[in-house]
Amino acid sequence: MNTSERKIIIFDDDEDIVSVCQYILMEKGWQVYPFADCNDPIAKVESIMPDVILMDNWIPDEGGIITTQKIKSSEHLMHIPVIFFSASGNIKNLAEEAGADAYLSKPFDLDALEKVVRYRLES
Repeated sequence: MNTSERKIIIFDDDEDIVSVCQYILMEKGWQVYPFADCNDPIAKVESIMPDVILMDNWIPDEGGIITTQKIKSSEHLMHIPVIFFSASGNIKNLAEEAGADAYLSKPFDLDALEKVVRYRLES
């Protein structure tokens, strides 16, 4: 698949984080779809069918854990890798509870963001 066909959803309500992530990921030729809330996440994910999802823990309204669990419990969406990201000190445990495929601590190194997304895109 051509890299420009790769689609990434970002669920995060922090505009600064979203802007940085969008810039970095779009520079790599990936399409980025940001959402500032996780209301009706299944419909949002189904409308885009992304290759990777970046999920913030503290996103309105249900939060990243419940939203990730909903996505991972949907038979036709469970294959989509979810990268959980948060400034929480126990990000690893939160990601495991959510059922995420990977995690990234905020603040993160921009190279680390690209590396974890690229790894999930290529897996």
